[in-house]
Amino acid sequence: MVAQRQIREMASAVEAFLPCATPDTWISVAMRPDCEATLLIDHANCEKKAAATALSLMHRYTDNAALLNKMSRLAREELRHFEQVIKIMARRNIDYRPLSASRYAQGLHVGVRRSEPGRLIDTLIVGALIEARSCERFAKLAPHLDEELGDFYLSLLKSEARHFADYLKLAESLCDALQLSERLAYFSSLEAELVTADDDEFRFHSGPVSGLH
Repeated sequence: MVAQRQIREMASAVEAFLPCATPDTWISVAMRPDCEATLLIDHANCEKKAAATALSLMHRYTDNAALLNKMSRLAREELRHFEQVIKIMARRNIDYRPLSASRYAQGLHVGVRRSEPGRLIDTLIVGALIEARSCERFAKLAPHLDEELGDFYLSLLKSEARHFADYLKLAESLCDALQLSERLAYFSSLEAELVTADDDEFRFHSGPVSGLH
């Protein structure tokens, strides 16, 4: 279990970085018993995609030693989290069925520049925002969930908070403070819209779901 002081410190850092808080209407839907399977399946998908993103960056940027080291560790941790989620699903008799992706990650990636080094800088900023949002939602959901799932989500906070910091530090190493600030402001604006505007389907990174508020 992560100590309460650590939880507060990590939550504070993440909240300061994110452009807005997750709407309470999303939390209320996520707590519904009929949404538990979707929450866990999509959480597993997110962990798998996070590992795949890290590996993709390692393949694409083989000359960046700092990136290779951080992404290697990140990929291992995300796959471990994936394994933990599917074990919880198995104990709850939840089948790992296909699930369509939310608009969240795609909505962020549409703003990524196509030429380097802008492409890498933007991809890292997007990664930081995704990891920070995941961390924030784990912290917000944990107190409302059953003991097993709540404890599990709290146990993920430390690594997820570090992941967002790693992505941000890598981005900082590739550009000056002004460019970082401008690009972060741009993607933060996109991110805020994606998590506050209504969505048609509930997902781990969706906005509030129309008709389920």
